[in-house]
Amino acid sequence: MVEAAKAGTQAWVYIVLWITVSCSMILFNKAVLDHMKFPFPMCLCSWHMFLGTILTQFMAKTTNMLPAVKENRVDWPAFQKSILPVSIFYAFSLVLSNKSYIYLSVSYIQMLKAFTPVFTLIFSYLAGIEKSSLMEVYIVIVICIGVALASYGEILFSWTGFTLQSLAILFESTRLVLVGLLMKQLKLDPLSSFYYTAPCCFIMIFIPMLIFELPLLPLDRLIDPQFLMIMVCNGFVAFLLNIAVVYLIAYTSPLVLTLSGIVKDILLVALSVLILGSPVTLLQYIGYSLALLGLNVHKEYKKSPEVISALIMSFLTCGRGVKGSKQVGV
Repeated sequence: MVEAAKAGTQAWVYIVLWITVSCSMILFNKAVLDHMKFPFPMCLCSWHMFLGTILTQFMAKTTNMLPAVKENRVDWPAFQKSILPVSIFYAFSLVLSNKSYIYLSVSYIQMLKAFTPVFTLIFSYLAGIEKSSLMEVYIVIVICIGVALASYGEILFSWTGFTLQSLAILFESTRLVLVGLLMKQLKLDPLSSFYYTAPCCFIMIFIPMLIFELPLLPLDRLIDPQFLMIMVCNGFVAFLLNIAVVYLIAYTSPLVLTLSGIVKDILLVALSVLILGSPVTLLQYIGYSLALLGLNVHKEYKKSPEVISALIMSFLTCGRGVKGSKQVGV
């Protein structure tokens, strides 16, 4: 009894930690890129990946938190086949997503991210790793309508930001599909996966940063002690997020992880309004609620398709669908 209560308390600590760090990271990046007038996402992301590379290398040598690294599960062929393609799409996703924070509000970006599972489902279906159904198509349509309403109601809409975030979602969805296709057999824990992808992402982001952003970087700010401290803190928050994910997965269930993600998204929209003053219209609230409803129904449908299909039909037919199916069975 005492052990169960202790485990429950421990799980809640990791849930709160992950939600807090995740929200802090997004708001922190928004503050640096937009409010502090440092519109250089490649520089910011390459710093995150560089610090992540250094810290994971240190942790691999001094702790047991990276079991896959200790067991040398990734050889050179596996690195080329699995790690490299995933890292390419991860790098594009990171840069484009952070770039969009310069043009769009945090609340609207979170609403757009509700579309990620839709693209992931489409790409998974095209890759042959998912089977779709008519009911799943209906659920996806609900999500699309919700995101469309949220977009239509956005006051500070920017086509540049919308395009950047849409491309980021495309790259992120492709990355998720590639993880399922290429990295599943490696059985990497999240921190070990970051150990291998961080240096690749750093190189892929740092080289174009030298070409496109270095000539424009305000070097006087980069040597300013106060701004340097902000960047150091930002980098450590980014790394702490990876640690929080590891513990959240280890001490909770996939269902808790899913529910925590929903709470985080709603909290981010609220914090964006309260802290950053992002305007959110009634139409956006309705659209985002509809998209979240669709996302939750889809997640439950993937676990129990027959049960969820029956519930949806019962709701749409005011109970006649379930009664009809029972009569047919008789």
